[in-house]
Amino acid sequence: MTTRPDRLPTIGESHQSLREQVYVELRERIIEGTFPAGRRLVERELAEQLGVSRIPLREAMQRLEREGFLTVQARRGSVVTDFGAQDAAYLFDIRENLEGLAAGLAARHATTTQLRTMERLLARSRKASDAGKLRQAVAHNADFHQQIVEASGNPLLQELMAPLDARLRRLFRLTSELNDGDPMCGEHERLYEAIRARDAERAEELARHHVAGTRDSALRYFAEPG
Repeated sequence: MTTRPDRLPTIGESHQSLREQVYVELRERIIEGTFPAGRRLVERELAEQLGVSRIPLREAMQRLEREGFLTVQARRGSVVTDFGAQDAAYLFDIRENLEGLAAGLAARHATTTQLRTMERLLARSRKASDAGKLRQAVAHNADFHQQIVEASGNPLLQELMAPLDARLRRLFRLTSELNDGDPMCGEHERLYEAIRARDAERAEELARHHVAGTRDSALRYFAEPG
């Protein structure tokens, strides 16, 4: 049986929450650029492609609208929200403080299992970077940042950071071609060593420095013409 190359995976038969499955699917399509900024999302078409009714689809789209991924425009309906320089600046203002805090807490509370997960993610990122697979390296780097937040042991911080994670992944995806993998991996490896050594002050300092550096790279992307 042939499948249209632009066909979305059918998730209507999944035993998991349809609302959550649709939300994740649409969000990932936006993050990956399959649904680029300005793309109009039509409920009827998406419901057919995903194999779901329009009720969970509408709920998922409303959630994406609240989180800033979709915008409702007059006479157009729901369109994918643009992500520009000001959006990146706002995100980095928050990241520098919260990720610094998360790194410091992770140095105090990370479990052996969490440290091993960080180490595995760093190894995968380094391997992908050395092979020139920047998109894979970017994905592993985003997972590494998420693991630090989980290792903080602070549920409230995790709750505050959760809605930022998807925006961060979208930003990383947009700017992936500008990322120099080797320095990025090196910064992450030094941050991991500070966390593993239980040096909270050093870990927070390195995390803040790392975010400041990626901020410069990201804003350079938005400053370039075209």
